[in-house]
Amino acid sequence: MDTAKELLWLGMDAGLQLLMQPFYYISIIFIALLYRRQVLLERKLFHVRLNGWGLQTWRTFVGGLAAGIAVSIVMAFLGISLTFAAVLCIWVTAIILMLFRVRFLCFAYSIGVLGIIQFILSWFPHWQPAGFIGDVKSTIVSMEIPSLLALAAVLHFAEAALVLLQGSKFATPLFLEGKRGKLVGGYNMQSFWPLPLFLLIPASGGGMVLPWTPFFGGNGWSSGFSVLVLPVLIGFGEMTQSMLPKQKVAVTSKRLVIYSAVLLALSLLAEWWSPLMIVTAVAALVLHEGLVWYSRYEESQRSPVFVNPTKGLRVLAVLPGGPADELGIQAGETILKVNGTLIHNKEQLHAALRQNSAFCKLEVQNHQGESKFMQRAIYAGDHHQLGAIVAPDPDDHLSVKMKPLSLIAILGMKLNVRNKQTVVSKPITDQVPDKQETIEL
Repeated sequence: MDTAKELLWLGMDAGLQLLMQPFYYISIIFIALLYRRQVLLERKLFHVRLNGWGLQTWRTFVGGLAAGIAVSIVMAFLGISLTFAAVLCIWVTAIILMLFRVRFLCFAYSIGVLGIIQFILSWFPHWQPAGFIGDVKSTIVSMEIPSLLALAAVLHFAEAALVLLQGSKFATPLFLEGKRGKLVGGYNMQSFWPLPLFLLIPASGGGMVLPWTPFFGGNGWSSGFSVLVLPVLIGFGEMTQSMLPKQKVAVTSKRLVIYSAVLLALSLLAEWWSPLMIVTAVAALVLHEGLVWYSRYEESQRSPVFVNPTKGLRVLAVLPGGPADELGIQAGETILKVNGTLIHNKEQLHAALRQNSAFCKLEVQNHQGESKFMQRAIYAGDHHQLGAIVAPDPDDHLSVKMKPLSLIAILGMKLNVRNKQTVVSKPITDQVPDKQETIEL
């Protein structure tokens, strides 16, 4: 009971510390800017928005809060030794990495880099610089890299759960160029979650002792414990043309679980045998990059799903709350007939809908190839395609070009469009046909 009361008081104090830490607010603002950027892209491509950036930010805030509490509980038994100076060092490293790629805003990268730096510094034990550089060196050398990498592993377990539960809700439909120059539909899924961590750390002075001994820290826990608040940011980014968003996030989640398990096992072994620290730090970077590379390679080898078949129009996305959503039409299904007319392109879809301005009948082919029939009244203000975003036609003149996203690009918040004669300097995909307009984020 006394331990529970002590944990409660320390937790309340850590909560006040969180409110005074700028990194937590910065991460939420960064997430809001990212989702606002996605809304701008949706409006530019489809003249509508699928989800509001405020709602998306709220979802990630709540999901991150729940995941932060869960990670904090797990780390209470694993243990971690961390100082405020080390927290600053980790965050500064993460922000520097994010200047090059947003996806580098991951503690596996920043802690892995710091582990490599610590290993290099161990070659120069007699180098003792003065001033600020000396303080930074002392902080890096004193960091418990195995326990921090274990924290990164647990964070990726939490990320896997959040990706599975919420990842498909942040999918943005896009028009992209396929391997043969043909426009295809696809999805960009990118999301981040702010996690407030309340970490038990060994106390330097006397205090109440935990009734259990965490794995990392050893005898350091015999002098009592304290609570340190650490705001972190986790996230994922995936592009898919060959799977539905829910299928892609399920695959991504499984791979993240495997990565987390391997990293956690290596971290535990590195605590037992210190020479494995550098192996674990390098593995944190290499394996994570391997996941990114393999996902891209897998997409390049698979056939795109969101292309229009010989008969009908393939549904790329459905506007939440729109007519198509109310009718139960799902992404990946095919609209075959509208008011009895077989359709092959968007113009025929619009013409068939105009045959009856007050009512429509649809024949839709589901994922299993079976037809389902549905009907609905049409009201003033309804979306001109019943709230269904369909795969691009060959003569569509607007596509997206992907480029690795950096922090500077997000802060720029600028959308540029190129026409047939214009060349863009920072488009967003890998290739864009010369005869099409290209949106740049």
